[in-house]
Amino acid sequence: MLPEASTSAQIIDVAFFRILAIEMVLLIAVTSAMVFFVLKYRRKKNVVPENIEGNVLLEIIWTIIPTLLVLIIFYIGWTGFSGVRATPLKAMVIKVIARQWVWQFSYDNGKQSDILRIPVNRPVKLRLNSQDVIHGFYIPAFRIKEDCVPNMGTYLSFTANMPGTYDIFCTEYCGHGHSGMVSKVEVMTDKDFDAWYSAVTDEERKLEMQTGEKILEAYNCLDCHTTDGKTMDGPTFKGLYGSRVTVTTKGKERTILADEDYLRRSIVDPKADIVKGYSDIMPLIPVKPEELETIVAYIRALR
Repeated sequence: MLPEASTSAQIIDVAFFRILAIEMVLLIAVTSAMVFFVLKYRRKKNVVPENIEGNVLLEIIWTIIPTLLVLIIFYIGWTGFSGVRATPLKAMVIKVIARQWVWQFSYDNGKQSDILRIPVNRPVKLRLNSQDVIHGFYIPAFRIKEDCVPNMGTYLSFTANMPGTYDIFCTEYCGHGHSGMVSKVEVMTDKDFDAWYSAVTDEERKLEMQTGEKILEAYNCLDCHTTDGKTMDGPTFKGLYGSRVTVTTKGKERTILADEDYLRRSIVDPKADIVKGYSDIMPLIPVKPEELETIVAYIRALR
């Protein structure tokens, strides 16, 4: 039997075994009654047929008992369903994109992966969508499944409670590559997940560098600044981040650390701190907030 690797699995298993127990009792009761009547009223023992009249009390009993059983089963199923579908307010949201024949997971910080990485004992909400046909997102160890439908967002929420690696399958036939549409969910400790979540991969760093350089070129920043250590009309970006810089601020000379705040301030307000040895010629550049952060990350990477 698969491990109960999430709180959802525990809820589903409890509901399943309770309903299974009711069904087993009914199976034994009905089968026993069938055997009893077959033996008691067999032809050899009852040569002359006997007319049996109706019994009002018996009819009431076999109407009330099945009705109660159906209501009990409904209650068990409903409480299990509600427990799985309820989403905690502080759940971490991850976008899941399904397409023939891969899964893609996107995080709030822009990180993307073909493996679902999540922290243990932290509520997670998956926002599911498909780019082509209907897919079925299924994690057996978590006992959760939901369809990914084109142009219609669906969701799943759960809390993984056991570190480890578990399978992800597609349960809707989505083409000839359906059987190969598999992935993994990796449940990590908080420390390992935070380290992975905040780390920048070589591919992400390369993309960040390319984007930062394009923004600098678009605003003609590289006409005065260099990225290779050479001096032009403005300080070079190479090695700038983390260095000590002597500047003039409101007519007073001081030495400050070239940290992220300094870089942001120098871009949005170039007259705030004039670097010693350079003229006050930098114009105000109308960068967008997201462009500003990309430029800062680019300069930081040049240290």
